[in-house]
Amino acid sequence: MASNAFAGLLNSSADRHSLLDDAQGIVAGSMLAVLGVTLPSGAGLLAGGTAGLAFLAHYATGFSFGLCFFVVNLPFYYLAFRRLGLAFTIKTFAAIALTSVLSEFVSGFISMAHVDPFAGALFGGLVIGAGMLALFRHRASLGGIGILALYIQDRFGWRAGFVQLGFDGIILALSFFVASPFIIACSVLGAIVLNLTIAINHRKDRYIAM
Repeated sequence: MASNAFAGLLNSSADRHSLLDDAQGIVAGSMLAVLGVTLPSGAGLLAGGTAGLAFLAHYATGFSFGLCFFVVNLPFYYLAFRRLGLAFTIKTFAAIALTSVLSEFVSGFISMAHVDPFAGALFGGLVIGAGMLALFRHRASLGGIGILALYIQDRFGWRAGFVQLGFDGIILALSFFVASPFIIACSVLGAIVLNLTIAINHRKDRYIAM
């Protein structure tokens, strides 16, 4: 009986992920997100979404990005639970916690001596987008605006990437208080790359597994 229950946790199907599927998706998505953040961060760029809010809080207060990222996401768990369910909320909490912890230690393993802002925007946006896609496909997210964007997509059919891009534009507009126009322009480019990656590749009618 116990062996059958354990096997059920590991067996996936065309329309449902197994526990092992979800675990590796959350770990891989979080690792890609952390790697992606090191690129724009190394170039002094900002970001959209709750990551952008965390960057602004980090620059303004001096607290670590990981701590700011975790705290900024706390108010969004209620929306996740009420609108997207307990499983989504738990997986999202795990992804945010893992991303926050990894971001605290990744600088000790990966050092960027020089990152061109333009290249950091392109490659960083693409890698973060790939990480978020991995999380989205396992019914998780990096919290905040991502949760809201997924809810709006599920509720109204608007593409999550385009919804998030709109919010990112507002957040990046606030960055004029802490960054130069060139850095903000590169940050906007990174946000566009990130959200177009999501908008083009994340569609429920092309990927149905839960």
